[in-house]
Amino acid sequence: MHVAIIMNGNGRWALTRGLPPTGGQAEGAAALRTTVELALRAGVKTLTVYANSDSPLHELDAGLRVLGGYLRDDARRCAEQAVRISVIGNCERLGTALSRGPQADDYAAATPLRLHLRIVIDYSAHDTVVQASRYGSDPRAPENFVQRLQEIDATALPAGAVDLLIRTGAGQCRSDFMLWEVAYARLHCANCLWPDFDAHHFQRALG
Repeated sequence: MHVAIIMNGNGRWALTRGLPPTGGQAEGAAALRTTVELALRAGVKTLTVYANSDSPLHELDAGLRVLGGYLRDDARRCAEQAVRISVIGNCERLGTALSRGPQADDYAAATPLRLHLRIVIDYSAHDTVVQASRYGSDPRAPENFVQRLQEIDATALPAGAVDLLIRTGAGQCRSDFMLWEVAYARLHCANCLWPDFDAHHFQRALG
């Protein structure tokens, strides 16, 4: 199963507690850590997470700090658990927020891969699909479209189609997230902000 999550609400979570918008970084990273553990237990093979790029700037910055903090602190633990991490998209957006410590991809794990964790940063699925449709001399040829999509956007299709898309923080849209891969995914809107996403919410989504 391929589960994707739009991690929305980090900034609002902090603001409602009188903190600066990025003040919930530790709690957001903890929620991601818990989600990875739950995905492992549930037998999920691919987990893709995304900081919502169509949110207000303070919300996006909060989400990117969560991802940067997780990569900095948890990459080695992931490698030890046979979790492979792929960071996809424009990593420059993170700037100093992403001090990319040891990546799970940097370790040659002897054990079989248990989970592929894909962290998607700062990209527009809409723009990618438009570019792919215009690429080459015969953009109408369906047999070439997937190849073109992969050449333009490394997020496209290597992990397969998404089975379940979870969105936190209210709202019910797909937020320009992997439009091609989520075309037939089930959409579950969790009624919580991302730092509050826990085992109960994850199990309900899987159900």
